[in-house]
Amino acid sequence: MPPRTTLRQRRAQLERDWECWVAHRSPGAAAAVAPEVTQSWARALSEVSPARDSAPSCADARWQDSPLREPVLASSAELRSIAEDAGYVAAVADAGGTILWTFGGRVMRRRAERVNFAAGGRWSETAMGTNALSLALDHNRPATCFSAEHLVQALHGWVCYSAPVHAPNGKVLGVLDLSTTWDRSHPLAMPTVRSLVSALEARLAESPLDLAPAGWSLRCLGRGELLDGGAPVPLRPRQLEILTLLTLHPDGLTPEQLQDALYADRPVHRTTLKAEVSHLRRALRGGVTTRSYHLSVPVASDARAVLDALTARDLTTALRHYLGPLLPDSEAPGIREWREIIEVALREAVLRSPETDHLLAYLSRHPYDLQAHQLALTRLDPADARRGVVLAQLHKLRSA
Repeated sequence: MPPRTTLRQRRAQLERDWECWVAHRSPGAAAAVAPEVTQSWARALSEVSPARDSAPSCADARWQDSPLREPVLASSAELRSIAEDAGYVAAVADAGGTILWTFGGRVMRRRAERVNFAAGGRWSETAMGTNALSLALDHNRPATCFSAEHLVQALHGWVCYSAPVHAPNGKVLGVLDLSTTWDRSHPLAMPTVRSLVSALEARLAESPLDLAPAGWSLRCLGRGELLDGGAPVPLRPRQLEILTLLTLHPDGLTPEQLQDALYADRPVHRTTLKAEVSHLRRALRGGVTTRSYHLSVPVASDARAVLDALTARDLTTALRHYLGPLLPDSEAPGIREWREIIEVALREAVLRSPETDHLLAYLSRHPYDLQAHQLALTRLDPADARRGVVLAQLHKLRSA
């Protein structure tokens, strides 16, 4: 971390340049400030007053509908750990600069809320002037905004690090930001943001489920959902369990085998099972055979995709599809057995892999695996920003 005296001197110089530029508004008035920053100041000044005290709000911010929601929530343990341990506020904004999600410790969160650095806050250049989020989105590359590089004076006590998040086709979906007070500025903050964005983009990578929107697809890793051409199909938990088991047994199951996988020794009448299968058959428009049960229509499954990728020794693809345990709320014996098979197979493949990125991707989904964290620590170079994240989580695990 730079010495505080150096940071203080830089902040003082920026304050002088900012005051001079606001007073004279000429290109040479802030010679020490990066051109892209002064150009942003000039563009924003017609709409944003430097005296603005907080960001305006957007009533239509839709985190629930954002394509970033799922990968961010899947990575939330790592984001929260960084925010809490380093004294930052983590934020995710959409492609227009509206914040959709934030997390931070109590003190930092309150400071951020004073300037509406919170869900619904608009941080585009036209709404809040020059800031790291707007620079990252406008230039489509990582950006830092330190102290008086912000146009709005109320933000001069902050330093912000942002990077755009892209869809697999290159489209900008939004931006990830880490922000804190100027005196906590750290050279490893931006590499950390880049690493987090890489993890989010890996989760967004196209999968077979995305490539066949017109067909049936089952998401049963970390959640339970059947989609018909991308539209959710309402199913009860037991019907999702049946569908999951049938995708994992492509040759089908007899009624006796299916009943045992669902209920084991519980005294459940066969008509109960038949009723559940009948409902699933109607939902799939006749896609489940009678007598011996198997699927008569293709249903893409993320669990099947993970197993197929592991069989093909394609660990990158397996990790891309894996978003959590198989139907995590299910207690059905057959589901629990497959859940363990997938977990053990994936973990063993990761621990054997020589690729550190495989290990880090696995840790983003398994933040409590002590052995995997210890292995990651031995592999990461001391100068790698990701090592600090692993070390912080390892300290948490050891002190728990």
